[in-house]
Amino acid sequence: MAKPTGFLEFGRELPKRRAVPVRLRDWREVYEAADPVVTNHQAARCMDCGIPFCHEGCPLGNLIPEWNDLVYREDWASASERLHATNNFPEFTGRLCPAPCEGACVLGIGDDPVTIERIELEIAERAFGEGWITPVTAPSTGRSVAVVGSGPSGLAAAQQLVRAGHAVTVFERAERPGGLLRYGIPEFKLEKAVLDRRLAQLEAEGVVFRCGTSVEAAPTAAAAGDASVVAIDELRASFDAVVLAVGSTVPRDLAVSGRQLDGVHFAMEYLRPSNQVREGSIAETPISAEGRHVVIIGGGDTGADCLGTALRQGAASVTQLEILPAPPEHRSAANPWPTWPVIFRVSSAHEEGGERRYAVATTAIEGVDGAVRSISIDAVDDQLQPIAGSTMELEADLVLLAMGFTGPERDLAAALGVELDPSRGTYQVDERWQTSVEAVFACGDAVRGQSLIVWAIAEGRSCAAAVDAYLAGHSALPAPVTPGLAALR
Repeated sequence: MAKPTGFLEFGRELPKRRAVPVRLRDWREVYEAADPVVTNHQAARCMDCGIPFCHEGCPLGNLIPEWNDLVYREDWASASERLHATNNFPEFTGRLCPAPCEGACVLGIGDDPVTIERIELEIAERAFGEGWITPVTAPSTGRSVAVVGSGPSGLAAAQQLVRAGHAVTVFERAERPGGLLRYGIPEFKLEKAVLDRRLAQLEAEGVVFRCGTSVEAAPTAAAAGDASVVAIDELRASFDAVVLAVGSTVPRDLAVSGRQLDGVHFAMEYLRPSNQVREGSIAETPISAEGRHVVIIGGGDTGADCLGTALRQGAASVTQLEILPAPPEHRSAANPWPTWPVIFRVSSAHEEGGERRYAVATTAIEGVDGAVRSISIDAVDDQLQPIAGSTMELEADLVLLAMGFTGPERDLAAALGVELDPSRGTYQVDERWQTSVEAVFACGDAVRGQSLIVWAIAEGRSCAAAVDAYLAGHSALPAPVTPGLAALR
């Protein structure tokens, strides 16, 4: 355990964020460097709580009290070993996960929870800085696996499988690997050098990335012989197993008049080119918020990413809309510990500017000469129904739809005969992560639906263990979760 009285001596403390006027002038991550003394004190707050409910909150089963104790004792190398025993990419989750482990922290019953996520990040960064992150290799089994998709679930599955000795090739249709980590998450939340640093480790371990390669059900005659297009049947014939980690990429649309107007875009249509500009893949984005009145429809993380991006591009104004009512400042009686606390939060992007409006629904988009100029919104009641007489108009010449995703693209599933969940449209898998097609497995958001990065990594690890067992008859790889586990939590 950490310091027995640490939680009594030290309060919760996070590193300071850089000043808003400063960080809006660049795309760097928003936090200042952590003070090692403060990190030590934060680790000391971890209690000897008997039953570490943080394990229940974390789908990966991270050994949180163990590495908190090691950080407190300044044994960073051992802390890194314990952290990486359960999490392939703690530098990603330490930046991007909403930390359900902290929601389940026992200290959180009557005090602020331990800063678990930030300690995790500090361990990972110390490990890279000290050179402790090195390639892990294994003797070849002579078996091969194709992983379709290079988001967090695909990358986790690929790394686990190559460490089991299988030859792993990751197919990614974008020009570079990373999925939403690269093209959906803005630089101010995850600098892409952090992603590339970990990808270099995967490549050194033997993972082969084929980027700019689309896996299709039945390539057209024009695509025949094109190395950038691969038929799914070709993968099945060339590899001993296939893992579909294609994510949940079909965006939820808005069925209102004016949806077709110029200036109305899905969030990913906006975020992707912005990230490509940051990486130097393109010179300028075709969708810029500079000087424009931006309305973001959707109050979640993707909407906040759009908000921070629009502010950095120099938007004239930004308004973010959410159909649900504003959450309370503190846990309600209907939301007791250790469930995830549904409370009002201010992300770094919200701190930077813009306006947030709750309990409103967009009823129409208006335009002039084919381009959006305003939207109409109504206040909604407890049943999310428009309230008569509450209509108002907001100026808007850029509207971004950030209302979540409805599931994976269906073409591959249809071509393979993979069964889909009848209610959600996601890939159905059995208890071994196998689809209804022999030797074809699936994991991550393609199975779960839109979810958290920590679930994606956990499912990628579990799917890898199932694939390894399928190929070798048994597996020593860890399997932190099983399909459908979320329904039990």
